[in-house]
Amino acid sequence: MEPISSLCTPALVVDLDTVKRNALRMIERCQKMGVQLRPHMKTHKTLECADIMTAGSRRCIVVSTLAEASFYAEHGFDDILYAYCLPFDKVERCAALSEKLDLFQVLLDNPDALDQLQKRPLTNGRLWHVWLKLDCFNGRAGVLHSEPGALQLAQAIAGTKGVELTGVYAHCGNTYSCKGVEQIQAVAQETTNFVLDFMEKLRSVGITCKSSIGSTPSCSHPVKDMSKLDEVHPGNYVFYDVQQSTIGSCCLEDVAVRVLTRVIGHCPHRNQLLIDCGWSGISLDGAGKLSTGYAVIEGHPNLKLLSMTQEHGRVEPISGSLDYSKYPLGSLLTLIPYHSCATAMMHPVYHIHSGGHLLGKWTPTRG
Repeated sequence: MEPISSLCTPALVVDLDTVKRNALRMIERCQKMGVQLRPHMKTHKTLECADIMTAGSRRCIVVSTLAEASFYAEHGFDDILYAYCLPFDKVERCAALSEKLDLFQVLLDNPDALDQLQKRPLTNGRLWHVWLKLDCFNGRAGVLHSEPGALQLAQAIAGTKGVELTGVYAHCGNTYSCKGVEQIQAVAQETTNFVLDFMEKLRSVGITCKSSIGSTPSCSHPVKDMSKLDEVHPGNYVFYDVQQSTIGSCCLEDVAVRVLTRVIGHCPHRNQLLIDCGWSGISLDGAGKLSTGYAVIEGHPNLKLLSMTQEHGRVEPISGSLDYSKYPLGSLLTLIPYHSCATAMMHPVYHIHSGGHLLGKWTPTRG
């Protein structure tokens, strides 16, 4: 087996043992809570990692794009939730997947989207399986949980011919502004309470369906009341990243991905190194968030990835002068990404290794 140091750089390397450990921990955590894990595929977008996250079942997944949905459907996956509020230009493609799979599910937060589904009834007596997206103060998509319109929309979905209200879905992405387990669990508790209160409102008008919340921080440190939910839908946990370690979701040792880069220039007049990883190899996510710049440079706590252009990165010391003898041209540096979802999107292939020995490649879907 070749060592990872034999790769051309910049290269995204994935530690298979860490991936498996992260996935198993989440599976066991959900089993202990008695809730269904519906892992999100958006971080990695590969078949191999999806198999690990679903323990080989190829069932019960979440995707964020129709490219992912089609990719997984074509490779034998089913029970797929397209967790992106229904785009009107993609209704026909959603209908095709709904008519092909045993269970394809869509998400909506607006009565106009329900009208779109009514205008496109499914064939052979099939139903549109719809999740209502609630905003529980995450502040992105979703109808606000406390608005009367939320209950009215749920009733409209449940009462529409050819449509089934399958569940209520909330993303507690506001955990991403947390620092530490206590703050994470406070947000998880709040989101869980809002969703459970809404489920009680539904029951009071004779509607029963599933409930689901999710984010990697909340599902890495779940609160007891999350066991009253039906599902959770985290995704980033399989790779983790520096961002998750600063939030408190994980330790740096749990991060499964790295970007390998090589020193390509010495710039003593600026007290800098040049590396061959620019933003096209790691992304610009995380600007201004870390004392070490756009990433953590593993094993070199005094180095900072200061700035990047498309194919170049500028590295300088946090303090003092660079000893260039420690960083000869062609030498490797290892970057731990701030946001693994964004970094993975920069790479057409992931190099899989165990203990630094290459095992093969995973090819993500794109689009």
